Amino acid sequence: MGFKNLILEKEEGIAVATVNRPEVRNALNRETWQEINSLIDQVEKDEEIQVLIFTGAGDKAFVAGADVASLKERTMLETFVNENQAILNRLANMEKVTIAAINGYALGGGCELALACDLRVAAENARLGQPELNLGILPGAGGTQRLARLVGIGKAKELILTGEIIDAAEAYRIGLVNKVVPAGEAVRAAKEMAKKIMAKGPLAVRFAKAVINWGSNVSLESGLIIERLAQTILFGTEDHLEGLTAFLEKRRPVYKGR
Repeated sequence: MGFKNLILEKEEGIAVATVNRPEVRNALNRETWQEINSLIDQVEKDEEIQVLIFTGAGDKAFVAGADVASLKERTMLETFVNENQAILNRLANMEKVTIAAINGYALGGGCELALACDLRVAAENARLGQPELNLGILPGAGGTQRLARLVGIGKAKELILTGEIIDAAEAYRIGLVNKVVPAGEAVRAAKEMAKKIMAKGPLAVRFAKAVINWGSNVSLESGLIIERLAQTILFGTEDHLEGLTAFLEKRRPVYKGR
């Protein structure tokens, strides 16, 4: 499937999706949101892809927020339906691992896109924030909820209520990003992280992500039951035997995803 505002590249099990609107710092309009939704469909169906990386075209922005002109046209009913929130929910709950390679400004919807990914690698020139209150609205594609779960309620309130834009070092300090790398190195570093993940048992990776996601929204006791059930299923797989055997034989495992 071809895209107008996205570039999708695949290499050795890794897909890199680049938001390609550099003339507006990769701002997300309705068309781009729909393309992201279609891209999720495509990646989910592609059995060769194990990890999806999101980044932005150019060296100034990952995604510098929503297209403000398109926001002005949105009706109350469209806001309530909130397709953008649904799209990022799909991204957050994909079976495959997702990484945001933040190569510049990640503001508003761009920060929310990064928050919906499993992991975030930021270039040292990256800037992150949720400045929507400056426009008389709030982060509406998951930012109020995912940011609070990631950095804590107090810090999330500070960032959202003040609209402060923070640098990569501060984002790392508060746990908003997992790693900071030199400018221009975000995609390379994300690919390195992806390769480390891909070396693990694919079923174990899939179940671990799902258990963490599910468990974060339930009580500790319920989360532990989910963890136990997932582990029980993994102990019935061929990959589990291959992993243990390879460890005992001091060789690299050859996983088959079954």
